[in-house]
Amino acid sequence: MDETRSSNIVEHNASKINGFIGILVILIFVAGAIYSLINQRVVLGVIAIAVAIIIFSGLAIVQPNNAAVVTFFGKYKGSIRENGIWMVIPFSVSRKVTLRVQNFNSERLKVNDVNGNPVEIAAVIVFKVIDAAKATFDVDSYKEFVEIQSETAVRHVAAKYPYDNFEDTGFSLRGNADEVSTQLLKELQERLSVAGVEVIETRLTHLAYATEIASAMLQRQQASAILAARQIIVDGAVGMAQLAIEKLEQGGTLELDQERKVNMINNLLVAIVSDRSAQPIINVGSLY
Repeated sequence: MDETRSSNIVEHNASKINGFIGILVILIFVAGAIYSLINQRVVLGVIAIAVAIIIFSGLAIVQPNNAAVVTFFGKYKGSIRENGIWMVIPFSVSRKVTLRVQNFNSERLKVNDVNGNPVEIAAVIVFKVIDAAKATFDVDSYKEFVEIQSETAVRHVAAKYPYDNFEDTGFSLRGNADEVSTQLLKELQERLSVAGVEVIETRLTHLAYATEIASAMLQRQQASAILAARQIIVDGAVGMAQLAIEKLEQGGTLELDQERKVNMINNLLVAIVSDRSAQPIINVGSLY
């Protein structure tokens, strides 16, 4: 990933005073303007009104879990993170930035996994702004930046792993969702740090083969599951046959030659491993 250059702006606290003091001063000048106009001192009244307007332009209201980025004629003067009403430099502009935790749900993206199989994947990104100055000045819109970079990171991470690992070696998107989410969080944090954004959590919300290969891949998964189940059944059947012969020969009450052992093992394996229920044949003895 190319290294992204950021501006030299470092967030710091803006110079401010309690806004209620500014409101009190405004009321005093408004009262003085009214008094001057009543006494036909028009010049003083106009000056008092002008001063009240100038002071009023410096008032800034900050809601809880928000920040106000203060600029004065294009120059960054600091940020206000404390909620309440504040008095800053007159004629300054205060841009509001939310510091609340936010969610972004990506669209279902079609990407190729490391084996070239098309898969559909989507993720949810939980983030918040930790540097209001960077979020305001280093990117055009931090929300759009988060959306685009999130989808790019999801595509990049999905292309590094197979959807499913049939050899049970290494990571896969389906079998190691937590590890994939951790890798996605790490990559996203590197991409979004330039915007003053902290990634809190990432989770995959959708993962499936693309429709054009879903049927074939489902058959492959079913075949793998059948083979694994057959392996377990065969291992168990062999153990049961060995145990049956050992029990029959225990104590010397029954002796089986090699041919009968082979026949018994064959019959037990057929009865246990077969897909259908075995039909028992009872030997009642010979007629002769």
